[in-house]
Amino acid sequence: MRAVIQRVSRASVTINNEVKSAIGNGFLILLGCENADTQEDIEWLSKKIVNLRVMDDENGVMNRSILDTGGDILVVSQFTLWASYKKGNRPSYLRAGSHEITIPLYEKTCQQLEKELGKPVFTGEFGADMKVELINDGPVTICMDTKNKE
Repeated sequence: MRAVIQRVSRASVTINNEVKSAIGNGFLILLGCENADTQEDIEWLSKKIVNLRVMDDENGVMNRSILDTGGDILVVSQFTLWASYKKGNRPSYLRAGSHEITIPLYEKTCQQLEKELGKPVFTGEFGADMKVELINDGPVTICMDTKNKE
């Protein structure tokens, strides 16, 4: 499982000219799943994200988690995080998971994040053509891969 976590002052997902989800301060998470991902990956990633200390404290130091600040999370599925660009100029997405496996993984990850965060998580729509807008705060962008925990 791969995630790009961006600290935002606001973010939204628009589908067919309608805003599906919008948040204020918090995280926009781009999430890519592969067939080999498991419940263990979901739990590790979710716990890591909500406890990530990249939110500013009263001194402007990144020392607080999203749990500490009460921020929101918007999760957007993004199979292109699994792009292989080693051969030629057209990326291959062979490692991106199949819909049958990744849709439940995506949904379970959103549910686990809700459990860890203690409130609803906002989402895009799996497989839809989404327009994602954000104001990256900092900018702060963290990339995580559950197969590279060290």
